[in-house]
Amino acid sequence: MSGELDRAAELIASAGALLVCAGAGMGVDSGLPDFRGTTGFWRAYPPYARLGLRFEELADPAHFVEDPALAWGFYGHRLDLYRRTTPHDGFRVLREWGARVFTSNVDGQFQRAGFTDVAEVHGSIHHLQCVEPCTDDVWPADDVVVDVDPETLRAVGPLPSCRHCGGLARPNILMFGDRSWLGGPSRRALDELATWRRAHRDLVVLELGAGQAVPTVRRQAELAGAASGALIRINPREPEVRHGRGVSLPMGALEALTELARRIG
Repeated sequence: MSGELDRAAELIASAGALLVCAGAGMGVDSGLPDFRGTTGFWRAYPPYARLGLRFEELADPAHFVEDPALAWGFYGHRLDLYRRTTPHDGFRVLREWGARVFTSNVDGQFQRAGFTDVAEVHGSIHHLQCVEPCTDDVWPADDVVVDVDPETLRAVGPLPSCRHCGGLARPNILMFGDRSWLGGPSRRALDELATWRRAHRDLVVLELGAGQAVPTVRRQAELAGAASGALIRINPREPEVRHGRGVSLPMGALEALTELARRIG
């Protein structure tokens, strides 16, 4: 492991630019729940275990039409959780390295840690859109507070409304089977990232906490790593890299970043 850490540190130290590709595992060291598998999800949300509802079933845009209290109970609870969560020290390390970010996470933790150039491929819970949608507008959820019953995890009281038509609003997140998601903001950020990548051939790709169940982040990291020739994969369960200059680190994000920062100095 020491040798692999040394190799990774050398790649990062000599990189002309650093691209971070982050999945859900990046937030675990901040105390965010691990949704890996049904058991992990139910451990984080016991009321849904009692109902037998899996993450994939709750992350369905149909609920905003059929049962808005259920839908906003789930997303309102997560919105409050992410607002109360402090990003772990690994985020600071990445910011000091000047990393650019691609992530499937919708929690906004990179922005809370001071990053500005973040490509959120699945959108953000901190922005809203109309359920219909009546327009292509996406707006901040800064003033949104959803009261959630802790026993049932159902929303109680008024629900967020569209600032144009007055109908129900929803998070600007790409959900399962989602045909109503307004992906304009994400697409613009991804286009900017693609332009940046093309300008940096001496790129090192650092993948953090990205699993194979939803391989969006892994595909991006492998694509960028194949073009640049350097991919570092940090994952405690699935760290294998089949890339020429790839480095596998079977560690959590915070532990690995702390060790790398110590070596780089």
